[in-house]
Amino acid sequence: MSGHPAPDAELDEALALVNDCRDSHGAVPRSAPPAASTPTPAPQPGRPGRHPQAARPGRSPRAAHPTGDGGQHDVTSWPAARARAARAVPRTGGEAVAVPLDQALGLTLAAPLTALTDLPPFDTSAMDGWAVAGPGPWAVRTEAVLAGHGLPEPLGDGEAVGIATGARIPRDATAVLRSEHGRIDDKGRLIALREVVPGQDIRPRGQECRSGDQLLPAGSLVTPAVLGLAAAAGYDTLCAVRRPRAEVLVLGDELLTEGLPREGLIRDALGPMLPPWLRALGAEVTSVRRLGDDAEALHEALTTSTADLIVTTGGTASGPVDHVHPTLHRLGAELLVDGVAVRPGHPMLLARLSPGRYLVGLPGNPLAAVSGLLTLAEPLLRTLIGRAAGVGGGATEPAYTAPVRDDVQGHPYDTRLVPVTLRAELAVPLRFNGPAMLRGIAAADGLAVVPPGGARKGQELEIIDLPWAHGGSGECFT
Repeated sequence: MSGHPAPDAELDEALALVNDCRDSHGAVPRSAPPAASTPTPAPQPGRPGRHPQAARPGRSPRAAHPTGDGGQHDVTSWPAARARAARAVPRTGGEAVAVPLDQALGLTLAAPLTALTDLPPFDTSAMDGWAVAGPGPWAVRTEAVLAGHGLPEPLGDGEAVGIATGARIPRDATAVLRSEHGRIDDKGRLIALREVVPGQDIRPRGQECRSGDQLLPAGSLVTPAVLGLAAAAGYDTLCAVRRPRAEVLVLGDELLTEGLPREGLIRDALGPMLPPWLRALGAEVTSVRRLGDDAEALHEALTTSTADLIVTTGGTASGPVDHVHPTLHRLGAELLVDGVAVRPGHPMLLARLSPGRYLVGLPGNPLAAVSGLLTLAEPLLRTLIGRAAGVGGGATEPAYTAPVRDDVQGHPYDTRLVPVTLRAELAVPLRFNGPAMLRGIAAADGLAVVPPGGARKGQELEIIDLPWAHGGSGECFT
């Protein structure tokens, strides 16, 4: 922050900005922006959403990055990458399946929820008391009308019958008199203690909806209340979008699964973190596999997986053990996003392995991986689960913005994602926000989207919510 000595986290980030972020597998730093005299690579046709800084005044052109298969790619701007991930799936979204009510929580409706019956299906009593016909006082029948019973006997003028909440209203009844608003006199007649208005405390048939009415549109999240509404409307199953299957492949020979770091080995933070995060985004995580730095193992995993989405960690740069690009090239995969102008996490990628199957390649540094997850996997999964609205970042309108409490250092060319906590309607940037750090994001409510060049105190910034912060967007019930 301006006016204060840079803490370790900010020094880490400053070094990362200078070195262009290293991948966790020790890939050499990417080249710094070339001097103004360096020629800019010619634009390539058919590449929408390319990083646009070369066309912006006062910004140096960026070099194209090697892909590991002998070619080069241009980084994509952060908003364009988000939008491209959201559009990667056909508009029809994921597969529609019939799901029993008790298994549908957290899914998305694949078809409108239409009432199969009137609600309520018949005139019912809204209160405990007496159903009455005509003006009082009323002669009271001995047998009360209870919920769950068949159609009661009609009432004659001047008659009343005890009735329970939810019970069917007898034919020719004109109102329900609440139990606390009536009394039985010494002649056994019902006396009203308040004025009785025709129709009072009667829920008429179809008050909430008529059979055939649309109750909710397709794309609605199935919440507990939606389950109750569906049951009341006559449903045993719902037509919902199938939860996409996701598989996590953890790459890297240096990773430990237990114990303390030792002898150049470090603990794997992404294996424990990514599966629950993907579940919070709506995926069904089928497996987490640790492959090490093995090109053949990666190739076999990609060719044999049946997941809709494969998420890899590390290996997305161009170092000697970075096998993701060469393996995708070997498989003939279509690279939709190959590097994003965002810090941390710029060597992320999105590929289509085959129709309906995708791969999101995350950098190995933990916070860089979070950046890739929210940049590419979240909008892709939103479309797969039928909830593309609210993707933000250029794909749709952002969910919300907040003024930042302090100045925030930016990258000269790229968008920057900074963990923040929300206090008194202000976004407070958190320390420990370097690419390899999770301490900041662990305490965060969201990530602030900082434009190239940084943000000034009080500037409104888009906030990417975390699924669990403040209950998140209210979309995760798994």
